[in-house]
Amino acid sequence: MDEIIKSVEAPDNPNIPQLHPGDSVRVYLRIKEGNNERTQEFKGTIIRLRGGGNNANFTVRRIASNGIGVERTFLLRSPRLERVVVERQARVRRAQLYYLRDRRGKSARLKQKFTS
Repeated sequence: MDEIIKSVEAPDNPNIPQLHPGDSVRVYLRIKEGNNERTQEFKGTIIRLRGGGNNANFTVRRIASNGIGVERTFLLRSPRLERVVVERQARVRRAQLYYLRDRRGKSARLKQKFTS
């Protein structure tokens, strides 16, 4: 049974590094508009990582203009993801960072993880 499931699964995207909740990332996504295709950047903090296999996804939250929070969910194995760049890693104690939805300004900051 495992062989059948593995044959249907999409291959891992080599342009996506190991991700963790609290990471500040830039997600480069290919967008198709009519006949032309362009790359769109979405920059924010990972608040959730979900699942395994083909359904694995992660949610990125950013603050848009006028302080409005925007969340976007990306499939990890999507061929539309061009690349993901981890800019900063934070030290968090939760797997789901939903509490950031209620926070603004300095209280929404996460402590940086220092690796030595």
